[in-house]
Amino acid sequence: MGDVRMNLEKLQALREQLPDVHFPIPEEELLARYEALYTGAVSDVLRELALTDQALPPSIHPLRDEMKVAGFAFTIRSVVDPTLKGEMETRVEMLEHIRPNTVCVWNANGDDDAAHWGEVMTATAKKRGCKGAVVDGGLRDTAQVLAQNFPVWYRYRSPNGTLSRCKITGYQVPVKIGKVIVRPGDLIFGDIDGVVVVPRELAYDVLLRAEEIKAGERIIREWVSQGMSTSDIAKRGGYF
Repeated sequence: MGDVRMNLEKLQALREQLPDVHFPIPEEELLARYEALYTGAVSDVLRELALTDQALPPSIHPLRDEMKVAGFAFTIRSVVDPTLKGEMETRVEMLEHIRPNTVCVWNANGDDDAAHWGEVMTATAKKRGCKGAVVDGGLRDTAQVLAQNFPVWYRYRSPNGTLSRCKITGYQVPVKIGKVIVRPGDLIFGDIDGVVVVPRELAYDVLLRAEEIKAGERIIREWVSQGMSTSDIAKRGGYF
């Protein structure tokens, strides 16, 4: 009789093994160059690589249109839970693990009641070098968050705090938001149009190609302003 066990090693490796990737340029330079781009160009590159589901749901939007951020995912996962035991200790431990050049990515697993991010969370994360937050959940203390000049993407606002409403069940673990699996260390890039997730092992190559696309679109705009016909633009490799 053959082995009846399910072979899930490949799937487990794909979902759970965190890539140990070092870039040929400093991380700060990589992130600054992403922030000079726009999410549409990055999404187009991911489409070229057949990665068509790397944008977070459109319900996750920036607190202000001008906000833009690129950083490496620091993931947080929570669930609805009315109990409080151990939650404050977990939260303190989680915050102490945040590192510079990260973006907190919070998966609230469909919670639409609690505000998972607020003034104190912002101040603490910012002090630890975190660059922004993407919250598939709620935001509160909006005026105080805005005053800290900290980029945030979120799904809704609520005055309700999280204690007695939800509990953190893990951090720095893979999470799924919409169709996208976000692993710790993946590149997070957000602007006015939303948030895209670039697998860490592709981040440098995607950057180079996205910079090419941005330069190419500048040329296409020049052709349009010169009065070139759409068919001629297409023949030259342009697109619309």
